[in-house]
Amino acid sequence: MDMQAAAIREDQILDAVLGELRPALSWAHGPTSTGTCDVSRMRTVMTVISAQRRGNFLGVVERFWREGGYRIKAVNKDQEFPAIYALTKDGFGVSLSFGGQGQAFFEADSPCVDKSEVADPTTPPNGPSYEGIYPIPRPNIRSPFWSAGAP
Repeated sequence: MDMQAAAIREDQILDAVLGELRPALSWAHGPTSTGTCDVSRMRTVMTVISAQRRGNFLGVVERFWREGGYRIKAVNKDQEFPAIYALTKDGFGVSLSFGGQGQAFFEADSPCVDKSEVADPTTPPNGPSYEGIYPIPRPNIRSPFWSAGAP
């Protein structure tokens, strides 16, 4: 497998988990990073996830990953910046972490693969693309469900 094939696999992993979340979230592509033999893709959630909804959000993701055969490596239960780290059956790392203002980030990391060029993701973002803008703004889309102040 080369870096491009790994990036495609990561896009599949990220598309699957984002497709599982209902109601749907607004998200944008984060940066693609390459190392000497690895590649990572990121999706930045633009929907505000309230502190009251984070537990539900994390639970849906963790359950989806467990049912998909992923091994949960670690769970950070920090109230403000929780995170889940998992490993797919084929050796890809995947994580969900929270940053400031309820912004969630999904990231997938490849195992060591053959060096190659890596194209941009082909999945269109579910919301503004923020192409060429770095850093991506803080979450700015409110959801009646995910942004709600009550659990």
